[in-house]
Amino acid sequence: MSRELINVIEQISREKGIKGNVILEAVKAALLSAAKKRYGVTDNLQVEIDAKSGQIQVILIKRIVEEVTNPKEELSLEEARTMDEEADLGDEIGAVIEVGDFGRIAAQAAKQVIFQKVREAEWDAVYKDFIDRQGELVHGVILGQENRNYIVDLGKTEGLLPVKEQIPRETFKRGDRIKAYLLEVKPSAKGPQLILSRSHPNFVSKLFATEVPEIYERIVEIKDVVREPGDRTKISVFSKDTAVDPVGACVGMKGSRVQAVVRELRGEKIDIIPWSEDPRVFIAEALSPAVVDRVGINEEEKSALVVVTDQQLSLAIGKKGQNVRLAAKLSNWKIDIISETDYELKRAKEKEIEISQSMAREMGVEQELANENPESSNEESLT
Repeated sequence: MSRELINVIEQISREKGIKGNVILEAVKAALLSAAKKRYGVTDNLQVEIDAKSGQIQVILIKRIVEEVTNPKEELSLEEARTMDEEADLGDEIGAVIEVGDFGRIAAQAAKQVIFQKVREAEWDAVYKDFIDRQGELVHGVILGQENRNYIVDLGKTEGLLPVKEQIPRETFKRGDRIKAYLLEVKPSAKGPQLILSRSHPNFVSKLFATEVPEIYERIVEIKDVVREPGDRTKISVFSKDTAVDPVGACVGMKGSRVQAVVRELRGEKIDIIPWSEDPRVFIAEALSPAVVDRVGINEEEKSALVVVTDQQLSLAIGKKGQNVRLAAKLSNWKIDIISETDYELKRAKEKEIEISQSMAREMGVEQELANENPESSNEESLT
Protein backbone atom coordinates (compact mmCIF):
# COMPACT_ATOMS: atom_id res chain seq x y z
CA MET A 1 0.00 0.00 0.00
CA SER A 2 1.30 3.42 -0.90
CA ARG A 3 0.05 6.69 -2.32
CA GLU A 4 -2.97 4.81 -3.67
CA LEU A 5 -4.31 4.49 -0.10
CA ILE A 6 -4.05 8.27 0.46
CA ASN A 7 -5.90 8.87 -2.82
CA VAL A 8 -8.72 6.59 -1.69
CA ILE A 9 -8.91 8.36 1.69
CA GLU A 10 -9.08 11.76 -0.01
CA GLN A 11 -11.82 10.51 -2.33
CA ILE A 12 -13.91 9.13 0.53
CA SER A 13 -13.37 12.38 2.42
CA ARG A 14 -14.75 14.42 -0.48
CA GLU A 15 -17.71 12.14 -1.20
CA LYS A 16 -18.79 11.58 2.39
CA GLY A 17 -17.82 14.93 3.87
CA ILE A 18 -15.65 13.23 6.50
CA LYS A 19 -12.29 14.57 7.62
CA GLY A 20 -9.30 12.67 6.21
CA ASN A 21 -7.73 12.08 9.62
CA VAL A 22 -10.92 10.34 10.78
CA ILE A 23 -10.72 7.90 7.86
CA LEU A 24 -6.99 7.43 8.45
CA GLU A 25 -7.70 6.44 12.05
CA ALA A 26 -10.36 4.03 10.77
CA VAL A 27 -7.80 2.39 8.48
CA LYS A 28 -5.36 2.10 11.40
CA ALA A 29 -8.06 0.47 13.53
CA ALA A 30 -8.89 -1.91 10.67
CA LEU A 31 -5.31 -3.01 10.16
CA LEU A 32 -4.80 -3.36 13.90
CA SER A 33 -7.88 -5.57 14.12
CA ALA A 34 -6.65 -7.67 11.18
CA ALA A 35 -3.19 -8.04 12.72
CA LYS A 36 -4.62 -9.13 16.08
CA LYS A 37 -6.81 -11.71 14.36
CA ARG A 38 -3.85 -12.98 12.34
CA TYR A 39 -1.25 -13.11 15.14
CA GLY A 40 -3.50 -13.63 18.14
CA VAL A 41 -1.97 -10.84 20.19
CA THR A 42 -3.73 -7.91 21.79
CA ASP A 43 -1.73 -5.21 23.53
CA ASN A 44 1.65 -5.37 21.83
CA LEU A 45 0.74 -4.37 18.26
CA GLN A 46 1.06 -0.90 16.75
CA VAL A 47 0.04 0.42 13.33
CA GLU A 48 1.68 3.47 11.78
CA ILE A 49 0.62 5.12 8.50
CA ASP A 50 2.51 7.91 6.79
CA ALA A 51 -0.17 10.52 5.95
CA LYS A 52 1.78 11.73 2.90
CA SER A 53 3.14 8.57 1.29
CA GLY A 54 0.56 6.08 2.56
CA GLN A 55 3.34 3.74 3.70
CA ILE A 56 2.02 1.33 6.35
CA GLN A 57 4.00 -0.32 9.11
CA VAL A 58 2.59 -2.90 11.48
CA ILE A 59 4.94 -3.30 14.41
CA LEU A 60 4.95 -6.16 16.90
CA ILE A 61 6.34 -4.98 20.25
CA LYS A 62 8.18 -7.62 22.34
CA ARG A 63 9.86 -7.40 25.72
CA ILE A 64 13.48 -8.61 25.98
CA VAL A 65 13.82 -11.37 28.58
CA GLU A 66 16.49 -13.80 29.67
CA GLU A 67 14.28 -16.85 29.08
CA VAL A 68 11.41 -16.73 26.61
CA THR A 69 8.14 -18.28 27.89
CA ASN A 70 5.72 -16.46 25.58
CA PRO A 71 7.18 -16.08 22.07
CA LYS A 72 4.30 -13.80 21.00
CA GLU A 73 5.21 -11.17 23.55
CA GLU A 74 8.81 -11.94 24.52
CA LEU A 75 12.19 -11.97 22.81
CA SER A 76 15.58 -13.30 23.90
CA LEU A 77 18.48 -10.89 24.40
CA GLU A 78 20.51 -12.66 21.74
CA GLU A 79 17.81 -12.31 19.10
CA ALA A 80 17.13 -8.72 20.11
CA ARG A 81 20.77 -7.75 19.63
CA THR A 82 20.64 -8.96 16.04
CA MET A 83 18.12 -6.16 15.54
CA ASP A 84 19.66 -3.59 17.88
CA GLU A 85 23.17 -3.94 19.28
CA GLU A 86 22.30 -1.72 22.28
CA ALA A 87 19.27 -3.79 23.29
CA ASP A 88 19.22 -4.91 26.94
CA LEU A 89 17.09 -7.04 29.25
CA GLY A 90 13.76 -5.43 30.15
CA ASP A 91 13.72 -3.22 27.05
CA GLU A 92 10.98 -3.38 24.45
CA ILE A 93 11.76 -3.75 20.78
CA GLY A 94 9.54 -3.63 17.70
CA ALA A 95 9.61 -5.88 14.69
CA VAL A 96 7.97 -4.78 11.43
CA ILE A 97 5.37 -7.22 10.08
CA GLU A 98 4.75 -7.49 6.36
CA VAL A 99 1.21 -6.24 5.65
CA GLY A 100 0.78 -8.67 2.80
CA ASP A 101 1.26 -11.53 5.23
CA PHE A 102 -2.16 -10.98 6.85
CA GLY A 103 -3.88 -13.40 4.56
CA ARG A 104 -7.43 -13.49 3.15
CA ILE A 105 -9.25 -13.59 6.52
CA ALA A 106 -7.26 -10.68 7.90
CA ALA A 107 -7.89 -8.61 4.74
CA GLN A 108 -11.64 -9.29 4.97
CA ALA A 109 -11.63 -8.26 8.63
CA ALA A 110 -9.82 -5.05 7.74
CA LYS A 111 -12.36 -4.30 5.01
CA GLN A 112 -15.28 -4.76 7.42
CA VAL A 113 -13.74 -2.55 10.09
CA ILE A 114 -12.95 0.17 7.55
CA PHE A 115 -16.52 0.07 6.27
CA GLN A 116 -17.96 0.25 9.78
CA LYS A 117 -15.68 3.06 10.91
CA VAL A 118 -16.35 5.13 7.79
CA ARG A 119 -20.09 4.55 8.17
CA GLU A 120 -19.98 5.58 11.84
CA ALA A 121 -18.00 8.68 10.94
CA GLU A 122 -20.54 9.50 8.23
CA TRP A 123 -23.41 9.06 10.71
CA ASP A 124 -21.63 11.29 13.20
CA ALA A 125 -21.17 14.00 10.58
CA VAL A 126 -24.87 13.82 9.65
CA TYR A 127 -25.95 13.92 13.30
CA LYS A 128 -23.79 16.97 14.05
CA ASP A 129 -25.10 18.73 10.97
CA PHE A 130 -28.81 18.15 11.64
CA ILE A 131 -28.96 18.29 15.46
CA ASP A 132 -28.37 22.04 15.25
CA ARG A 133 -31.23 22.31 12.74
CA GLN A 134 -33.75 20.52 14.93
CA GLY A 135 -36.85 22.72 15.19
CA GLU A 136 -36.21 24.33 11.80
CA LEU A 137 -37.66 24.00 8.30
CA VAL A 138 -35.97 21.55 5.92
CA HIS A 139 -36.43 21.03 2.20
CA GLY A 140 -36.41 17.63 0.57
CA VAL A 141 -37.55 15.39 -2.26
CA ILE A 142 -39.94 12.46 -1.87
CA LEU A 143 -38.14 9.17 -2.56
CA GLY A 144 -41.04 6.83 -1.89
CA GLN A 145 -43.42 5.46 0.71
CA GLU A 146 -43.17 2.59 3.18
CA ASN A 147 -46.17 1.57 5.30
CA ARG A 148 -47.78 4.97 4.56
CA ASN A 149 -44.63 6.75 5.85
CA TYR A 150 -42.82 8.96 3.32
CA ILE A 151 -39.05 8.68 2.82
CA VAL A 152 -37.57 12.11 2.08
CA ASP A 153 -34.17 12.83 0.52
CA LEU A 154 -32.56 15.68 2.50
CA GLY A 155 -29.28 15.71 0.61
CA LYS A 156 -26.71 14.16 2.94
CA THR A 157 -29.22 11.74 4.43
CA GLU A 158 -32.87 10.70 4.44
CA GLY A 159 -35.72 11.79 6.68
CA LEU A 160 -38.93 10.06 7.68
CA LEU A 161 -42.34 11.71 7.47
CA PRO A 162 -44.54 9.36 9.57
CA VAL A 163 -48.24 9.06 8.81
CA LYS A 164 -49.13 10.69 12.16
CA GLU A 165 -47.06 13.77 11.22
CA GLN A 166 -48.68 14.18 7.81
CA ILE A 167 -51.51 16.57 6.99
CA PRO A 168 -54.68 14.48 6.58
CA ARG A 169 -55.69 13.78 2.97
CA GLU A 170 -52.35 15.11 1.70
CA THR A 171 -50.52 12.87 -0.78
CA PHE A 172 -47.18 13.02 -2.55
CA LYS A 173 -45.54 11.15 -5.40
CA ARG A 174 -41.92 10.27 -6.03
CA GLY A 175 -39.91 13.36 -7.02
CA ASP A 176 -42.19 15.90 -5.31
CA ARG A 177 -40.37 18.67 -3.46
CA ILE A 178 -41.65 19.38 0.04
CA LYS A 179 -41.01 21.52 3.10
CA ALA A 180 -41.21 19.99 6.57
CA TYR A 181 -40.50 20.76 10.20
CA LEU A 182 -37.49 18.87 11.60
CA LEU A 183 -39.22 17.50 14.66
CA GLU A 184 -36.53 15.23 16.10
CA VAL A 185 -33.00 13.99 15.44
CA LYS A 186 -32.25 10.87 17.43
CA PRO A 187 -29.28 8.48 17.26
CA SER A 188 -29.88 4.80 16.62
CA ALA A 189 -27.94 1.62 15.84
CA LYS A 190 -28.54 2.26 12.14
CA GLY A 191 -27.48 5.89 12.20
CA PRO A 192 -29.27 9.13 13.08
CA GLN A 193 -33.02 9.05 12.48
CA LEU A 194 -34.58 12.31 11.29
CA ILE A 195 -38.30 12.64 12.03
CA LEU A 196 -40.16 15.23 9.97
CA SER A 197 -43.57 16.79 10.51
CA ARG A 198 -46.08 18.80 8.49
CA SER A 199 -48.85 18.62 11.09
CA HIS A 200 -46.97 20.19 14.01
CA PRO A 201 -48.10 23.75 15.01
CA ASN A 202 -44.49 24.94 14.77
CA PHE A 203 -44.51 24.07 11.06
CA VAL A 204 -46.95 26.96 10.58
CA SER A 205 -44.79 29.27 12.74
CA LYS A 206 -41.72 28.54 10.61
CA LEU A 207 -43.65 29.06 7.37
CA PHE A 208 -44.80 32.48 8.57
CA ALA A 209 -41.22 33.32 9.61
CA THR A 210 -40.05 32.70 6.03
CA GLU A 211 -42.85 34.82 4.55
CA VAL A 212 -43.01 37.69 7.08
CA PRO A 213 -39.79 39.71 7.52
CA GLU A 214 -41.19 41.33 10.69
CA ILE A 215 -41.34 37.91 12.36
CA TYR A 216 -37.83 37.00 11.22
CA GLU A 217 -36.58 40.35 12.55
CA ARG A 218 -38.51 39.74 15.80
CA ILE A 219 -40.59 42.89 15.50
CA VAL A 220 -43.70 40.73 15.38
CA GLU A 221 -43.85 37.79 17.79
CA ILE A 222 -45.90 34.63 17.38
CA LYS A 223 -47.42 34.01 20.81
CA ASP A 224 -49.04 30.66 20.08
CA VAL A 225 -50.34 28.39 17.32
CA VAL A 226 -53.12 25.82 17.55
CA ARG A 227 -54.10 23.52 14.71
CA GLU A 228 -56.40 20.88 13.50
CA PRO A 229 -54.17 19.93 10.54
CA GLY A 230 -55.85 20.04 7.17
CA ASP A 231 -58.80 22.10 8.42
CA ARG A 232 -58.01 25.21 10.47
CA THR A 233 -55.18 26.99 12.28
CA LYS A 234 -55.38 29.87 14.73
CA ILE A 235 -52.24 31.91 15.34
CA SER A 236 -51.90 34.74 17.87
CA VAL A 237 -49.43 37.52 17.11
CA PHE A 238 -48.09 40.56 18.96
CA SER A 239 -46.10 43.57 17.76
CA LYS A 240 -43.26 45.02 19.81
CA ASP A 241 -43.50 48.17 17.71
CA THR A 242 -46.76 50.11 18.08
CA ALA A 243 -46.33 51.40 14.53
CA VAL A 244 -46.48 47.87 13.11
CA ASP A 245 -49.83 46.07 12.82
CA PRO A 246 -49.05 42.41 13.60
CA VAL A 247 -52.08 41.05 11.75
CA GLY A 248 -51.47 43.24 8.71
CA ALA A 249 -47.82 42.21 8.61
CA CYS A 250 -48.78 38.53 8.55
CA VAL A 251 -51.53 39.00 5.98
CA GLY A 252 -49.37 41.05 3.60
CA MET A 253 -50.32 43.16 0.61
CA LYS A 254 -53.59 41.80 -0.79
CA GLY A 255 -53.13 38.74 1.42
CA SER A 256 -49.97 37.63 -0.40
CA ARG A 257 -48.07 36.44 2.70
CA VAL A 258 -50.82 34.45 4.35
CA GLN A 259 -51.88 32.97 1.00
CA ALA A 260 -48.34 31.64 0.46
CA VAL A 261 -48.67 29.75 3.77
CA VAL A 262 -52.19 28.58 2.91
CA ARG A 263 -50.94 27.15 -0.40
CA GLU A 264 -48.17 25.23 1.37
CA LEU A 265 -50.79 23.84 3.79
CA ARG A 266 -53.00 22.80 0.84
CA GLY A 267 -55.82 25.24 1.58
CA GLU A 268 -55.91 25.00 5.39
CA LYS A 269 -57.87 27.97 6.83
CA ILE A 270 -55.80 30.35 8.95
CA ASP A 271 -57.13 32.85 11.50
CA ILE A 272 -54.57 35.47 12.55
CA ILE A 273 -55.46 36.80 16.00
CA PRO A 274 -54.02 39.95 17.65
CA TRP A 275 -52.82 38.93 21.11
CA SER A 276 -54.11 40.92 24.11
CA GLU A 277 -53.47 40.85 27.85
CA ASP A 278 -57.20 41.42 28.44
CA PRO A 279 -58.82 37.96 28.38
CA ARG A 280 -62.19 39.42 27.34
CA VAL A 281 -60.67 41.08 24.28
CA PHE A 282 -58.47 38.10 23.40
CA ILE A 283 -61.28 35.54 23.71
CA ALA A 284 -63.51 37.67 21.49
CA GLU A 285 -60.73 37.90 18.88
CA ALA A 286 -59.91 34.20 19.17
CA LEU A 287 -63.46 33.32 18.05
CA SER A 288 -62.81 35.00 14.69
CA PRO A 289 -64.33 34.95 12.09
CA ALA A 290 -67.41 35.27 14.33
CA VAL A 291 -68.34 38.68 15.76
CA VAL A 292 -68.82 38.66 19.55
CA ASP A 293 -71.26 40.93 21.40
CA ARG A 294 -69.97 40.53 24.94
CA VAL A 295 -67.73 38.31 27.07
CA GLY A 296 -68.12 37.53 30.76
CA ILE A 297 -65.31 35.81 32.63
CA ASN A 298 -64.78 33.90 35.85
CA GLU A 299 -61.10 34.33 36.68
CA GLU A 300 -61.08 31.75 39.48
CA GLU A 301 -62.41 28.97 37.26
CA LYS A 302 -60.79 30.53 34.15
CA SER A 303 -64.05 30.17 32.25
CA ALA A 304 -65.83 32.57 29.94
CA LEU A 305 -69.44 33.05 28.77
CA VAL A 306 -69.60 34.53 25.27
CA VAL A 307 -72.76 36.11 23.86
CA VAL A 308 -73.25 36.38 20.10
CA THR A 309 -76.19 37.25 17.88
CA ASP A 310 -78.41 34.40 16.71
CA GLN A 311 -76.95 34.73 13.19
CA GLN A 312 -73.35 34.44 14.47
CA LEU A 313 -73.91 31.42 16.76
CA SER A 314 -73.13 28.64 14.27
CA LEU A 315 -70.10 30.55 12.97
CA ALA A 316 -68.75 31.10 16.49
CA ILE A 317 -69.12 27.42 17.37
CA GLY A 318 -67.82 26.19 14.01
CA LYS A 319 -68.25 22.88 12.25
CA LYS A 320 -68.43 20.16 14.90
CA GLY A 321 -67.36 22.76 17.49
CA GLN A 322 -64.00 23.32 15.81
CA ASN A 323 -63.89 27.13 16.06
CA VAL A 324 -64.69 27.35 19.76
CA ARG A 325 -62.44 24.36 20.49
CA LEU A 326 -59.43 26.03 18.85
CA ALA A 327 -60.26 29.37 20.49
CA ALA A 328 -60.29 27.67 23.89
CA LYS A 329 -56.88 26.10 23.20
CA LEU A 330 -55.44 29.38 21.98
CA SER A 331 -56.71 31.42 24.94
CA ASN A 332 -56.31 28.61 27.49
CA TRP A 333 -59.80 29.45 28.81
CA LYS A 334 -62.94 27.32 28.97
CA ILE A 335 -65.46 28.98 26.62
CA ASP A 336 -69.24 28.60 26.57
CA ILE A 337 -71.16 30.33 23.77
CA ILE A 338 -74.79 31.43 23.93
CA SER A 339 -77.03 33.29 21.47
CA GLU A 340 -78.49 36.72 22.24
CA THR A 341 -82.03 35.25 22.37
CA ASP A 342 -81.07 32.48 24.77
CA TYR A 343 -79.11 34.96 26.84
CA GLU A 344 -82.13 37.26 27.16
CA LEU A 345 -84.34 34.30 28.06
CA LYS A 346 -81.80 33.20 30.62
CA ARG A 347 -81.64 36.71 32.05
CA ALA A 348 -85.47 36.93 32.20
CA LYS A 349 -85.65 33.57 33.92
CA GLU A 350 -83.00 34.58 36.43
CA LYS A 351 -84.91 37.82 37.05
CA GLU A 352 -88.11 35.85 37.67
CA ILE A 353 -86.28 33.64 40.11
CA GLU A 354 -84.87 36.72 41.87
CA ILE A 355 -88.36 38.26 42.13
CA SER A 356 -89.83 34.99 43.42
CA GLN A 357 -87.06 34.65 45.98
CA SER A 358 -87.53 38.28 47.05
CA MET A 359 -91.30 37.78 47.45
CA ALA A 360 -90.70 34.59 49.38
CA ARG A 361 -88.35 36.42 51.70
CA GLU A 362 -90.94 39.20 52.26
CA MET A 363 -93.69 36.69 52.94
CA GLY A 364 -91.39 34.90 55.34
CA VAL A 365 -90.77 38.12 57.26
CA GLU A 366 -94.52 38.81 57.48
CA GLN A 367 -95.16 35.31 58.72
CA GLU A 368 -92.49 35.72 61.41
CA LEU A 369 -94.13 39.00 62.55
CA ALA A 370 -97.53 37.32 62.67
CA ASN A 371 -96.14 34.50 64.77
CA GLU A 372 -94.67 37.00 67.17
CA ASN A 373 -98.05 38.93 67.51
CA PRO A 374 -100.89 36.40 67.04
CA GLU A 375 -103.69 38.69 68.47
CA SER A 376 -102.94 41.44 65.98
CA SER A 377 -102.95 38.87 63.27
CA ASN A 378 -106.33 37.50 64.29
CA GLU A 379 -107.82 40.98 64.40
CA GLU A 380 -106.58 41.70 60.91
CA SER A 381 -108.05 38.44 59.61
CA LEU A 382 -111.39 39.22 61.11
CA THR A 383 -111.58 42.63 59.60
